[in-house]
Amino acid sequence: MSALQLTNVSKQYADKTAVNNISLEVQPGEIYGLLGANGAGKTTTMRMVLGLIYPDSGEIRLKGQKQTLANSRRIGYLPEERGLYPKVKVSEQILYLAQLRGVSRKQADTDLKRWLEKFEVPEYYDKKVEELSKGNQQKIQFIAAVIHNPEIMVLDEAFSGLDPVNVELLKETVKELRDNGASILFSTHRMEHVEELCRNITILHKSNTVLKGSVKDIKRSFPKEKVVLGVEHELRGLESVAGVTGVKRTESGYVLGIDRPEAAQDVLAAAMSQGPLQKFEVPELTLNEIFIRSVGERHA
Repeated sequence: MSALQLTNVSKQYADKTAVNNISLEVQPGEIYGLLGANGAGKTTTMRMVLGLIYPDSGEIRLKGQKQTLANSRRIGYLPEERGLYPKVKVSEQILYLAQLRGVSRKQADTDLKRWLEKFEVPEYYDKKVEELSKGNQQKIQFIAAVIHNPEIMVLDEAFSGLDPVNVELLKETVKELRDNGASILFSTHRMEHVEELCRNITILHKSNTVLKGSVKDIKRSFPKEKVVLGVEHELRGLESVAGVTGVKRTESGYVLGIDRPEAAQDVLAAAMSQGPLQKFEVPELTLNEIFIRSVGERHA
């Protein structure tokens, strides 16, 4: 049974369609990417999942049950716009939020101390939020989202404001939650995080689904369009190889555009005829490139 299922969900505001007929399923132990430019419909979709607003048509189910505000206790939510009270102590806020979700104060206190230790900030228990750096405020906001041990999580720009070390710390934490069975709807503008964390994605543009499926299958469906050569010496005549659409010199070699896959072997032969290579690669398009193809070109 899917942990979270949206079936033909639509939402209209007056004459504006915010979400148009979106369907997706998030399985137990899965991180699912919900992507799109600003105004694509991501926030409206997440608010419907949270039970804050209701769809005009279609259906949302949590573990087979129709979504209501009452069963939204199952969900943990990390919003893009942070919602902690700056002048209130970390412990007071987290314990209060946990109790609202049905966790006893004693259990919440134990869990909070465990999370603070995990994030290497136990001294923040009695500090006010405004006394913390933005990155550490983000850690506390994350704890607020998971303190009640939710089965389903909605993470919106979870790693914003974090330095690289803390990004890795939170990424590993999200993976642990996934491995322990949590189902995570994950929204971000950082495509490299999506490639690393997500099994399946939906890309929205102007309220519509423009691309949907597994990251692996989506990447395979786009043709390979470049060749990467690692070489120390200069190569000549690459632009004359049949199928090559462009040649760019880099610090470590060359990147060539190709208009058909078989051109890669001709490039390899031409390069090797001029000396040894340190690298030869015909990479798939990155998810960022695919996103631009699917959404960027539609902005016109």
